[in-house]
Amino acid sequence: MDITQLILDDHHEQRRLFAILEQVGRTDTTALSAVWARLGAFLEIHAAAEEAIFYPALLQVGLAAGRRAGAEEETLDAIGDHNDIRDAVAEVARHRAGSDDWLAAVAAANLANGDHMAEEEREGLTDFRRLAGLQQRHDLAIAFALFQARNFAGVPAVDRDPESYVRQAEQDLRPGATGSLNIGSLKGQ
Repeated sequence: MDITQLILDDHHEQRRLFAILEQVGRTDTTALSAVWARLGAFLEIHAAAEEAIFYPALLQVGLAAGRRAGAEEETLDAIGDHNDIRDAVAEVARHRAGSDDWLAAVAAANLANGDHMAEEEREGLTDFRRLAGLQQRHDLAIAFALFQARNFAGVPAVDRDPESYVRQAEQDLRPGATGSLNIGSLKGQ
């Protein structure tokens, strides 16, 4: 098992759910609402899992490889993207399913999410596969799957300040620090 593959699998599922929404007639508000509820919750669980597990590890391997600037830039951008996706999901909730405004908000969420996934697949995941060993990727995959399993019903959507997020993650990397990079600390999540 590899965390990068789990993230790619999630991306595939997100694309599949957006494609389903595009195929449902706008008058079938029951189907639209149900599929959107699943997708909206899934987008947040995925982002929260990446923020708890993947991005701190990306910073860790980037720092260890002497690529701090690149890892920080990728992480700052990703956290900002997650905030944009959260805002787009919140906008969908402000409209009646199937309405023009709802469809436009779903399309905006799809665009924000699609841009994020494409960038993450080209940069963060590629860099992580190059820099992280198989055992670390396996251990993180287990933590990622556990996080998602424990939070299957959803997690609160919370925008994060990208710079504060990176600074905290880097602080947690310091020797003796306990924080999100200590896989054992995830047992309570």
